Amino acid sequence: MVDLKAAAIAANRFGFGAKPGELGDIAPDPRSWLKAQLARPTQRAVEMRSPSKLAAFFQAQKEKKTDIELAKMFKQQLREDFKAEAAQRTIAAAASPTPFLERLTQFWSNHFTVSIQRPVVIPVAIGFENEAVRPHVMGRFRDMLRAVAQHPAMLLYLDNAVSVGPDSLAGRIKDKGLNENLARELLELHTVGVDGGYTQGDVTEFAKILTGWSINRAGEGEPGTFRWRPMIHEPGEKSLLGKRYNQGGMEEGLAALDDLAARPETARHIATKLARHFVADQPPDHAVSKLAAVFRESGGDLRETSLALVDLEPIWSQPLTKVKTPNDLVTSVYRTFSLADQKAEDGKMGEGALAGLYLMGQVPFNAPSPAGWPDTAQAWVAPESMMTRIEWAMAAGKKLDGHADPRDIARSAIQPVASDRTMFHIDNAPSPAEGLALLIASPEFQRR
Repeated sequence: MVDLKAAAIAANRFGFGAKPGELGDIAPDPRSWLKAQLARPTQRAVEMRSPSKLAAFFQAQKEKKTDIELAKMFKQQLREDFKAEAAQRTIAAAASPTPFLERLTQFWSNHFTVSIQRPVVIPVAIGFENEAVRPHVMGRFRDMLRAVAQHPAMLLYLDNAVSVGPDSLAGRIKDKGLNENLARELLELHTVGVDGGYTQGDVTEFAKILTGWSINRAGEGEPGTFRWRPMIHEPGEKSLLGKRYNQGGMEEGLAALDDLAARPETARHIATKLARHFVADQPPDHAVSKLAAVFRESGGDLRETSLALVDLEPIWSQPLTKVKTPNDLVTSVYRTFSLADQKAEDGKMGEGALAGLYLMGQVPFNAPSPAGWPDTAQAWVAPESMMTRIEWAMAAGKKLDGHADPRDIARSAIQPVASDRTMFHIDNAPSPAEGLALLIASPEFQRR
């Protein structure tokens, strides 16, 4: 049975919209189309920059440069390197033959946020997604958690690279301090959640467990790669969430992460975030419980959990429950209009994509806090934000004029879930440019 409505839900809720003619390919079996993508390995969307570029940054830190001076120093790099990579990431997601995997990769990247608001993260942000997140999207949560916690981007972003155990050899000699940022966010944001039953004492103990997890700096091998530093590790037994850790050394941290990954509170927290992203801003409890059970019973198998997502009935019975973030909106325009497939214009296309993200306030890897980008409509549909979206849609309509017929695109992209009123206005627009703008600004295109 051909189901174009379900095909539109599959393309938009689990991906970034449909390319021209793609709904017809999906319609015979939308769920199988999605599940088949999970059997394929994730591909790097962007080539990584060498972390050795951090050497200049560390040298500047030694020279006691301020954060403003460091940001200025990396302005050229931000403009030329990071922007190019961020644009390439967006274009690659729009062109991907496995859009479900790309959405999952971006979901987990946001769950484990690192942000270029800390200038030191700029050279390693894309590498973080490629190295710590993408290889584990279809693996086990435990392995992704380990990779994230040991990645230079996270260790720098949340200051664990400079966290020193007070009773460690280095701590006694140099009177250095403990930093709790990584421990706190691993508990509050990444595993058990804010209601996961931990205390401030647990945060402090976990921070002690993680001392010694650092990075190579200038003159220490390849700057910006993981380095275990026993001289700054807090000695002695620690207690986290009622369990004692006395393995000593780096194994303490690995054991603690594994235990956190296996806790039922973590399963519930992860399930809630997945359901909020894929089902609705306020997901039904039965959907959260189903995902939590699969996550828990499978040992945190993310492929099994993602397969369970596909079979959640509320996703298929309630279209357009989620507002697209600016990232979703820009990526879906590039996919819907097949702009990402125009290889000869990749550079120009990438610049346009990134300009839209800057305009609407969601530059990749630039979230305002470790909590990442918000995943509810309230954060993205304030009056000023909506005006910016409409202005961007009008500008996009003018640029796309002559590239596509708005009536054809509307029928291939949104008609199965669109109202008669929306289709009427697009069909009867005064000009193709205005028709394209109406399409992009329509409720059905702005939601997924």
